[in-house]
Amino acid sequence: MKKLYNSVFDFILFSNVFMALCAVAQGAVTFYLIGAKPVYTVSALLFTSTIGVYNLSILLYKPQIVRSENRRTGWFFEHHRLMITFTIVSALSLVPLFFLVSTASRLLLIFMGLISVAYSLPLFTLGDHKFGLRNIPGLKQFLITLVWSMSTVLLPVFEAQDMHLTNISMRDMAILLAKRFLFIGALTVPFDIRDLFEDRESGLKTVPVVIGEKRAYLFCQVLLAGYIVLLFLYRNNGFNANFLALTITALLAGWLIFKSKWKRNEYYYFFYLDGVLILQYIFLVAFNYIMH
Repeated sequence: MKKLYNSVFDFILFSNVFMALCAVAQGAVTFYLIGAKPVYTVSALLFTSTIGVYNLSILLYKPQIVRSENRRTGWFFEHHRLMITFTIVSALSLVPLFFLVSTASRLLLIFMGLISVAYSLPLFTLGDHKFGLRNIPGLKQFLITLVWSMSTVLLPVFEAQDMHLTNISMRDMAILLAKRFLFIGALTVPFDIRDLFEDRESGLKTVPVVIGEKRAYLFCQVLLAGYIVLLFLYRNNGFNANFLALTITALLAGWLIFKSKWKRNEYYYFFYLDGVLILQYIFLVAFNYIMH
């Protein structure tokens, strides 16, 4: 029974199903904060696109990462055919979903798709060296954070407005986008800290490689502090249930980041750290239920 449980858990975690659920949860957070009911087309898009993009990135970088000692990488290529099938199905499911959303959302999806392709594929050439956007110093974390923020904030907002489910000002939309960017940004840095030695050897200029491990941890806390400040400004709601729920998850994220070390196993990163993205929605619902 335990072996079956571990196998299922590994599949959910290492096939990026859990990461896709995190994206869906972040979309649900946006719908909740703008006072709109979830649009299930958006949830389906977030789920399938996250699986497709993350799995494709791993498959494309097989020559570099197949030698990695990471448990996730080992599991992924042990189930290579299954993951290829899973990725193709996810990618194909995006086609009908693309035509079910508004024009604004389609343009956003095309833009994010171009970023994702340019990030993963070595489309650029410098001398004899080919590279993707992820190889440009400091750009890896920024692009990941940008795509996550746009997909989990702008996509729900565009669809909710198109269906007349909500009305949100440009100021509040900008604050919502900025605070999501800070929160996601803080959570991405520990993964780069974990891969510090591999990234340094491969010449990848991530934040920890450039500023060092200790400063990178401090950088995360600064991002989360900025996030909490923006929470207070959003819709001028002050210390309401949403503020308390999101502040507590930000403090929890700060503690998990502080406790993370490169020696930690991958379950800590892919379940506990990423799990904060799901916990954020659970806390929002729970706090609003308790305080109303």
